[in-house]
Amino acid sequence: MLTGPDLLARFQALDDFLIAHQALWRPKPFTHLHLPWEAEHPRLAAWLRARTLEQADADQSHPERLPAPAPFPELAATAWELGRIDDLPRRVGTEPPARLSVDVPGRKWQQIRAFADTLQFAERPRHWLDWCSGKGHLGRLLAQDGARLTCLEYDPSLVEAGAALSQRQQLQARHLQQDVLAADAVQQLAPEHSPVALHACGDLHVRLLQLASQRGCAHLAVAPCCYNRIGTGEYQPLSAAARDSELRLSRDDLALPLCETATAGARVRRQRDQSMARRLAFDLLQRQLRGRDEYLPTPSLPSHWLDKPFAQYCHDLAELKQLPKPGKQDWAALESAGWQRLAEVRNLELLRNLFRRPMELWLVLDRALFLEEQGYQVRLGQFCEHRLTPRNLLLLAERNDAHRICG
Repeated sequence: MLTGPDLLARFQALDDFLIAHQALWRPKPFTHLHLPWEAEHPRLAAWLRARTLEQADADQSHPERLPAPAPFPELAATAWELGRIDDLPRRVGTEPPARLSVDVPGRKWQQIRAFADTLQFAERPRHWLDWCSGKGHLGRLLAQDGARLTCLEYDPSLVEAGAALSQRQQLQARHLQQDVLAADAVQQLAPEHSPVALHACGDLHVRLLQLASQRGCAHLAVAPCCYNRIGTGEYQPLSAAARDSELRLSRDDLALPLCETATAGARVRRQRDQSMARRLAFDLLQRQLRGRDEYLPTPSLPSHWLDKPFAQYCHDLAELKQLPKPGKQDWAALESAGWQRLAEVRNLELLRNLFRRPMELWLVLDRALFLEEQGYQVRLGQFCEHRLTPRNLLLLAERNDAHRICG
């Protein structure tokens, strides 16, 4: 757990590390046939390119353990040390009523339980506010202690379903339809509120930090997600330390921490791999058709496109992108080249992936330092195991100087 002066010290160390090695994590292997850093580190590049797709997939979760040539081991050790953060203390309590987990997928319920178990503040919250609440599962669990509950959600069908669940469970809760990015969202927050947000994306959780601190909310608990879901082309730093940094982050850069999924099943992974291999094969084709050696973005395609024969897939995608007709091609060789590129891309990404956690922690620390500037005491740590969700960082903030912790 990080708190007090450690927040700024860790931020500055991460800032130095990310700035010093931008040439390694900014270029995306998916969009480059050859990465700029390969000329400087040819042995490492050749070693990574020689590995199989299966080897790459086996090392995705722990790239720091890879016995790769220099400078990989040194970078891995530094990245691991800078990205390391302890668990938040967890409250040991009674098992919640089984009815609260109705209509909640098992893994999501485990995340909700873990999140709730870390919410320990010096003063017991009196009114929970579930931000981007969905059906309000998190809020209902927290309100079992007798506190009031307000749930804010944009989707009217989720508002209706959440209100029905609360009524069925005889819980006094207000479920309100609210666009939290709208100007009137500030009217939904008051000093007595304790807002919580579990995996609100990008601008949604940033908006909460800004409005809650503006309104002087007593407590705040936020587990950020999807840092790239922002309305601007470039990241807008929140804290003075981040504004003073030389680091400038694009939406693509902000997606780096998300280049990992701990929950995808085998079928989803197979579909993802086939889609990526075909896109990489088409990338080779489009460079030939356009006579330009540069990546061409393609739109997200419906899953049924993968049912098309590969040649038809390429013809249809070329037409969609208004490219010249492919003409006669060795389609089997091109498709095989796409799978080979996928293996190389996935292995080259292992170097870039060393910077996933440092980047994410830099972003969350920017939020922590912002809250400190607004007069909050802040604690930052992990609320659950990585296997439940890679997005397991949680900010706890409170506006008092008490040292006694209550459950």
